[in-house]
Amino acid sequence: MAVDPDELEPRKPKLDILLGEDLSAQSAHELEKRIAALEAEIVRTREALRSRVSTRSAADAFFKRA
Repeated sequence: MAVDPDELEPRKPKLDILLGEDLSAQSAHELEKRIAALEAEIVRTREALRSRVSTRSAADAFFKRA
């Protein structure tokens, strides 16, 4: 069985939201969905930041930076 090389490539998530996009044509419902998606992304980003800070703090404590 042949393997498609495209299946081996990591898939990038599809961006449903484009920053700076013209919002004038979107309905109230679409704007609410957009806000919810952006808020979820903010939560995800803050969690990643907390993880990085925690890792850095642990490394600093281990190596006792003075």
